[in-house]
Amino acid sequence: MDTQKKATTKSYKVRVTATALQNIDEITGYITFINQQPLNAIKVGDAIFETIDRIAVTPFAFRQSEEIPTKTKIYRRALCYSWSVIYRIKPGELVILGIIHGSRRPASIKKLRKVKLFLYNCSFAIGEDTDHGIK
Repeated sequence: MDTQKKATTKSYKVRVTATALQNIDEITGYITFINQQPLNAIKVGDAIFETIDRIAVTPFAFRQSEEIPTKTKIYRRALCYSWSVIYRIKPGELVILGIIHGSRRPASIKKLRKVKLFLYNCSFAIGEDTDHGIK
């Protein structure tokens, strides 16, 4: 008899702020034009979106952001190379607030707490590499 249990995972809707999309654009633009390494820019951009995919699957697996302390620990940080993906966990959804380089001052991370929620709704399809699931 086969008595396997199906793994049930809670599904979170991922929302990306305009600030976070601008951060990704600035990071990849800097690597492409200033460092003149367009292939590395693609690699870093893909890695950031893969990190967002991992956040969508296991949001509580990443550390709490020490720069934005809360009792409920809703602000988290996922590392991707030298960058931190800062996000907030809300009931049923995750809000990607921004992507900040690790060498930046903590005050720049604290500012993300006040990011207005002018969001782009993104549906991330986990495991598909075609367009990172952005619709």
